[in-house]
Amino acid sequence: MNPTDNLPTEAGTVIVGAGIVGCNLAYQLTQLGRDDVVVVDQGPMPTTGGSSTHAPGIMFQTAEEKILTKFADYSRRLYSDLEGADGRQAYNEVGGIEVARSEERMDFLERRVENGLAWGIEDPQILSPEEVSERLPLVDEDEILGGYYSPTDGQVSGVVACDALAREAMERGAQFVPHTRIEDVEFEDGAVQAVATEKGTIDCDEVVVATNIWARQLGEELDVHLPVTPVEHQYTVTEPLGELADSAVDITDHPLFENYRNVSGEKAKRLLVGPDRPILRDQDNAMYYRTHGDAYGIGSYNHEPIVPDPEGLGGNDSDGEQGSVHEFTEYHMENATHPDRPDKAPRRASDELLPVTAGKELEHKYNGMFSETPNGLPVMGPVEGYDGLWTAAGIWVTHAGGAGKALAEWMERGVPRLDDRPIDLAHADVNRFDAHEGSWDFARDIGGEEYRIVYNIMHPKWVWTDKQRDIRRTPMYHSHKELDAELWAEAGWEEPQWFESNADLLAKYGDRIPDREGWEAKYWSPIEGAEALNVRENVGLHDMTSFNKMEVVGSDAGEFVQQLCTNDMDLNVGDVRYTLMCNEGGGVRADITVTRISEDRYLLLTTGREVGNNHVAWVRERAPEGIIVNDVTSSLAAMVCTGPNARKVLSKIADVDLSDEAFPFFTSQQFYVKNVPVTALRVSYAGELGWELYTPSEYGERLWEHVLEAGEEFDIRPYGNGALDILRIEKGFRLWGEDLHTEHNPYEAGLGWAVDLDTDFIGKEAVEAAAKGDNIDHKVACLTLDDEEAVVLADRPVMDGDEPIGYVHSAEYGYTVGACVVYTYLPPEYAEPGTDVEILYEGERYDATVREEPLLD
Repeated sequence: MNPTDNLPTEAGTVIVGAGIVGCNLAYQLTQLGRDDVVVVDQGPMPTTGGSSTHAPGIMFQTAEEKILTKFADYSRRLYSDLEGADGRQAYNEVGGIEVARSEERMDFLERRVENGLAWGIEDPQILSPEEVSERLPLVDEDEILGGYYSPTDGQVSGVVACDALAREAMERGAQFVPHTRIEDVEFEDGAVQAVATEKGTIDCDEVVVATNIWARQLGEELDVHLPVTPVEHQYTVTEPLGELADSAVDITDHPLFENYRNVSGEKAKRLLVGPDRPILRDQDNAMYYRTHGDAYGIGSYNHEPIVPDPEGLGGNDSDGEQGSVHEFTEYHMENATHPDRPDKAPRRASDELLPVTAGKELEHKYNGMFSETPNGLPVMGPVEGYDGLWTAAGIWVTHAGGAGKALAEWMERGVPRLDDRPIDLAHADVNRFDAHEGSWDFARDIGGEEYRIVYNIMHPKWVWTDKQRDIRRTPMYHSHKELDAELWAEAGWEEPQWFESNADLLAKYGDRIPDREGWEAKYWSPIEGAEALNVRENVGLHDMTSFNKMEVVGSDAGEFVQQLCTNDMDLNVGDVRYTLMCNEGGGVRADITVTRISEDRYLLLTTGREVGNNHVAWVRERAPEGIIVNDVTSSLAAMVCTGPNARKVLSKIADVDLSDEAFPFFTSQQFYVKNVPVTALRVSYAGELGWELYTPSEYGERLWEHVLEAGEEFDIRPYGNGALDILRIEKGFRLWGEDLHTEHNPYEAGLGWAVDLDTDFIGKEAVEAAAKGDNIDHKVACLTLDDEEAVVLADRPVMDGDEPIGYVHSAEYGYTVGACVVYTYLPPEYAEPGTDVEILYEGERYDATVREEPLLD
């Protein structure tokens, strides 16, 4: 690698940070044809001194999150094609084994296999204790119950990979400038103009913040509050072990050795040596292992969270000062300090699993830093309100290759892609965060909690219980508390999942609610089913305040709304229309309900939860001059009264005629509910007769009370998100972020009816191609399980024999249908109604049949 000390005066793109993320991004951008990329870093190159320098580089590909697995799989293939400075392949494909020391962990490893099959990992398998020790002879097989084996897992040195990536990027025109600290990013009218460094200024069009543990610091200087939290974990390397004597390696002749030693000291003799046997993870004790020649490396997350203040982080210097490494805290290795593992110290756990390490000296040991985010996923994409400012933070070596590819495609072509297919990054988008998440108080606590649970067995419906709760309250919060709501946190909102006050409904509906046990019974209550059935047969009231709401205002608002939307948006005042917003690649960016409130004002209603803010940012980014886009989520309380008796309830308190003739479906009116001003839409996500009611937040609690009081004679009941998910999936209504996202175009998603190709909208060219059937290799399919008592959860593979053909996007038991309803995407020949498939779930195969949708009309 031959970086330059001469700072260029201009560039198209400046990448701040030359670690594994910055090098991957420069590699990908230059591969897409850019030759005006400049990468700057405060440290030397390729050993910048960040996390990429100290990381042991182990790559376990399989994760519960699809995008992390896809990123890792791409990274593995990319690193396998790289040639290190020594002429050898950069990636060490030695396989990876995760062992179980408990029955609960064995169940988890079975899910690992199912996740691996769902996400396309090659040959994931369960091993017996004997099969583990065949591959890892130093493991005490009496300590384990079995293992998960992924043959293509392995290890890559961050330094070797950075060097190889940077060399190829430089051959295509990129420039790398070490020993250069960033002082500021200069903007004009919200657009990037230049990067100011200690050595001078680079005029540029784009800046990418790829500084990992330093991302929060740089963000704060730019008034961008990134919840990226530095956390420490421990890594140690034993003295030479006689049992590994045949694996001893002298690495001092490696071309990068002296550079590495200048930053990392003598431990470079170990860190630069790749493993010669499978990497190992003992998640029950939050430990991981790899060999370094004739020594074993031992990594530990098995201690209380250590969260340094970002303002106190040091920098990286050529004299060996490494800002991402802190002094080893012996106490955390020798004592049990992890809140969830109070009975066994990390060193003891290690010595039990690998007896060969017992009593051996730990020659090299340090606390290395990496970054955590509120949901454990990267922080990527263009920052709202700053034209040309991008982020790429919270990304591990394991995922950096895939993340770099997806981000480069996003920057160059407008849509994230991986392996020539779109990949949805909604849950990794930098704009997903709410205002409170930018505070250090929140980022510190939740970053620490993400560290705590990183190796825990986490249920997909698990929510925070202690830290940073009760932040955002809808106006109906106190009513929910009085009705003993089970409150879950969603984007900071305290939202009811079900109401314990509705337990008496089980006497009426309990015989239609199958019992559950095992994994699917966690974070579930039969009350959810009773609430759903009550809506179908009677009437219910749901708080939907947290759903994202936007107002688009201006004299040309109608033209802009048409540009955003796939449907014909020539609406009269009071009209309501369901439509889609697509990105430039034709992927569904959001499904929304649009209401024309007045001549120059439109109300856009879209998904809430974690991904809703992405939609607001996307609309604002595309708004022309003269158009105002207001996020009115918090200023409008919202609720829906729905069910066969909804009209009877609301007619008692509304001062308008609610008949079909006077108030048709998909129309809106403004009126009073007693003394509360309301904008009402005759629509319902539950799929029953109903009205969504919107009012300024200060009126919300009173409106809720008015409706409940009016509904007493009909036994109206509030219902939570659990029932809403049941109701919507029975009706075939999509949930953006789960069974609908940017990886699907409208025709794949079965929503072609919401497209009018006689109008012009973003992504139309790609949508037109999809309408002709071009490149359609999967279509939405609605399945029901043949076993009417069974339930499965999302992210498990749909199988044809031993061949995965898709995965479960969303699943809920449909209590009106009388079966578990599953939404997935399958090859077109499998998506035909009547087709029989199987779903692999918790080690069992469940027969399922493709059905006509909707199941309820």
